[in-house]
Amino acid sequence: MNAGIIGQAAGLFAVTNIDDIVILALFFAQGAGHLRIVLGQYIGFAGILVVAVAAAFGATFLPESAVPYLGLLPLALGLKAAWQVWRDRADGDGGDDDDPPARGGGPKALEVAAVTFANGGDNIGVYVPVFATSGTSGMTVYVVVFLILVAVWCLAGRFFATRPLIAGALSRWGHILLPLVLIGLGVVILVEGGAFGL
Repeated sequence: MNAGIIGQAAGLFAVTNIDDIVILALFFAQGAGHLRIVLGQYIGFAGILVVAVAAAFGATFLPESAVPYLGLLPLALGLKAAWQVWRDRADGDGGDDDDPPARGGGPKALEVAAVTFANGGDNIGVYVPVFATSGTSGMTVYVVVFLILVAVWCLAGRFFATRPLIAGALSRWGHILLPLVLIGLGVVILVEGGAFGL
């Protein structure tokens, strides 16, 4: 195994997924469901890899014109989370920020997967030419390194969500930040991709 390819794969993963650490920390701050978050992250990233590998071999499951519309996934999940926050506040606690509303057990695995896949739409565009020029053995190294680093990213997200200062902020404001981040992510994906003629 070539150490140079491993280093390139690690660098490429880090550069294309740095924003995922923030999203993972917000998901982990929701309280329960850590296994669901990790599973969802793996499902979503596996979807990205399947599309990128297939495209590197010449198959296109996802037309390039459809990629910007992946922004609808985090946008819809963000709106759902915002609705839940508003409904919880309206139902009870009088709007006291010191006691955030109780979570419904954290995000589901498929919700995490949807956000991961949607956020990785631009990753596919970066991975395809790299995979196509790496050959089968090089592509295998990239995929293995990426899958190992997904676990590292999950650990980093969990680490940040449990640091006292960050955990305190996420505990107090995470229920508001998560919908804002998801909605913002969705809008950025839609706008940068030119969806709906934006």
